[in-house]
Amino acid sequence: MTQTEAKTGNQKPTGVADKRNLSTELAMGGQAVIEGVLMRSPYRVAMAVRTPDGEIALRSYGYVPITRRIKLLGLPIIRGAVGLVESLKIGLEALNWSAEQATETAKEDEPRSRWKERAAFAVSMLFALALGLGLFLYLPLWLGKLAAGEMAASSARQVTINLVAGGVRITMLLGYLWLISLWKDIHRVFQYHGSEHKSIFAFEVGSDLTPDSALRQTRFHPRCGTSFLFVVALTAIVFFSVVDSAVVAYVGDYPSVPARFLVHLLLLPFLAGISYEFLRFSAKHTDNRIVKALIQPGLWLQRITTQEPDLSMCEVAVTALRAALEVGDKASAEAAMPDREAFPAG
Repeated sequence: MTQTEAKTGNQKPTGVADKRNLSTELAMGGQAVIEGVLMRSPYRVAMAVRTPDGEIALRSYGYVPITRRIKLLGLPIIRGAVGLVESLKIGLEALNWSAEQATETAKEDEPRSRWKERAAFAVSMLFALALGLGLFLYLPLWLGKLAAGEMAASSARQVTINLVAGGVRITMLLGYLWLISLWKDIHRVFQYHGSEHKSIFAFEVGSDLTPDSALRQTRFHPRCGTSFLFVVALTAIVFFSVVDSAVVAYVGDYPSVPARFLVHLLLLPFLAGISYEFLRFSAKHTDNRIVKALIQPGLWLQRITTQEPDLSMCEVAVTALRAALEVGDKASAEAAMPDREAFPAG
């Protein structure tokens, strides 16, 4: 069933503009997983993976984001931070499932000690999170303070610290992504990332959801998670310069780098929320010249994090997207969002 052919009763397929609005406004998107793609629609999650025998394993289930189930969590700024956590949870579960499918370890007749697997996974994720925060947040701040030297505790000093810290973060991000892109397995993940973008674009422009039509689309999407990381890194320079200047003006200089790090860490969800709102706005105004200029660095970065997929990869991505657009859970999704018009036929 292609997206342009899908109907429910006498409803007509949604127009191109409506599809783009549905995709942008209601969080259409996904991510690459191991040998496959995860896709999310406003009311369903689906993941498709190419198994070692060449078949496509598919898993899908109805899901309405918590930001649409609880009105308070759907407010601007808040929805970005909450959505990020929710996306991480769904994404990690999808990665775990895709690894099982890709390595043929998911066998029904094998006993599983699920709690041990989950405990080991949780420990490894906590370690990775601590390491990431240390390298991506603490180290740049320490280098920024080192670069500022003995400058007076003024706004200029705070701007200097955050400019250096921001530059270090961006350099580390670019270097890390470039290095892992050289790894053959990660290169394949980046190809599936490209197929995810192409399939979303095929949906948004109103093309039939087929591997061929998806393959013809561009792999650079303004609402990409890679762009989000870049936006966060850039926004952090301005945001924390303002915060640190206010702290120094009203409280006094930070006693140490760990104290500054703690303040920045506590404000990280707010920063993520601001960055999300910018990305959401920019995705809806890509024809604006100023917006085009602002999102261009994120699109350049996707030259690393997305690679051209082949037709079989687009087939996997299209399979996941079709499943995510199934209308079986449409009623429950509409019930969770009574303030919106009915979803287009999907």
